[in-house]
Amino acid sequence: MSIGDNKVVSLEYELKDANTGEVLDSNVGKEPLEYISGKGQIIPGLESKVNELNVGDKADVSILAKDGYGEINTDAVQTLPKEQFAGIELEEGMVLYGQGEDGNTVQVVVKSFDDENVNVDFNHPLAGKDLMFSVSLLGLRDATSNEISSGVVGGGESCGCGTGCGCD
Repeated sequence: MSIGDNKVVSLEYELKDANTGEVLDSNVGKEPLEYISGKGQIIPGLESKVNELNVGDKADVSILAKDGYGEINTDAVQTLPKEQFAGIELEEGMVLYGQGEDGNTVQVVVKSFDDENVNVDFNHPLAGKDLMFSVSLLGLRDATSNEISSGVVGGGESCGCGTGCGCD
């Protein structure tokens, strides 16, 4: 069987660094990860493997860094003037969110700072890491037309309050 596009897929997963075995993330025993197939909402290599599964199947999926969150891009480490961080109590290793030039949310990690400058890393925290996912396919259903158009599982309905919460 192959999962086609526009299906709501429910997964349980544990993510490890393939080289060290360190658990990086897990939803085991928590709410399942749900996404709409074919929308690019998860790593392509992982989605490709999940598409081969049936409900109830389990699989280990190895993803090389280049096929996951990419290799580390040294150009993504930048020095910015400290005044851009006014009002923020900086700490090395802290994660900050801002708005990129394209209007999308960007995540940066503070690498170091002094009285004048802040060194930040725009690379995804998992960039440069080979990954191992242990997944279980928990559920599969057709996405609704609202989910397909909004790209959000359970989303797309609007109650007029502007949140899309379906509270009407």
